[in-house]
Amino acid sequence: MRVYIYASQKEESQSIKAKLLKLLAKANIAVVDEEQAFDYIITIGGDGTLLSAFQRLQNRVDSIQFIGIHTGHLGFYADWQSYEIEALVEGLLDCVDKPPVTYPLLEITMEDNIGNNSKFLALNECSIRSNFGTMVSDIYVKEEFFETLRGDGLCIATPTGSTGLNKSLGGAVIHPRLDALQLTEIASLNNRVYRSLGSPMIIAKDEWLKIYPTIHGKGTTFMLMFDNKYISDIEIQSLVLKISDSRIRFANIRHTHFWNRVEASFIGLKQQQNNINQINNLLK
Repeated sequence: MRVYIYASQKEESQSIKAKLLKLLAKANIAVVDEEQAFDYIITIGGDGTLLSAFQRLQNRVDSIQFIGIHTGHLGFYADWQSYEIEALVEGLLDCVDKPPVTYPLLEITMEDNIGNNSKFLALNECSIRSNFGTMVSDIYVKEEFFETLRGDGLCIATPTGSTGLNKSLGGAVIHPRLDALQLTEIASLNNRVYRSLGSPMIIAKDEWLKIYPTIHGKGTTFMLMFDNKYISDIEIQSLVLKISDSRIRFANIRHTHFWNRVEASFIGLKQQQNNINQINNLLK
């Protein structure tokens, strides 16, 4: 078993990394550098740290398993708190033969204005926005024209990414067991002259979206964002978005149920009740 550790530069994350290195050495688990082959990657930080690690290592996504330790502001993908690293190392030794928990990924194929194609993967979402002015986009589902959208941009999210920008735009939260994409509009124009669906769309695994973005009928530059990365001032001819054949894999040590993650991230009543119970027990 070989492990790579990817930690944020914050003091707490670096402190946890130092403790984790000692525990892994004691358990005879090899820790290697990013350039070497490894089986597991342990991220220490928040969701942004895990997304950064995924983007750096997406060409290896089919052969590695992710484990997240939460020290950041949001830990939707992190199953472990910083005080649980001893239990994590023990669980790591026992999970080798367990099948990983997998989530769907978004595959993005971008064609620029001179016909060059670039491919990216996203764990959460991809969004496209105009750098200036209203973006006009012809949207196709598979090869069938669906609508022309006028607005500030578009967001295309995976099921796990449906809790991010997509949710802020009024999209639905989708369980990752469903291999589907969700398209949401960003500040679309809907009136007697300009009409689009005006609501989120769920796209099945065997379908895909093709988007031709322009601004007022003239091609110009856009900003393309995928997870926590972005490309600005780029001329885009078309985008094709679909569920990837690859999936991100998380080590099956102690996996948190998806709806428990959602409740903890956006509602938090269970944690509040746990805190109250702990206080009451101390007062007894």
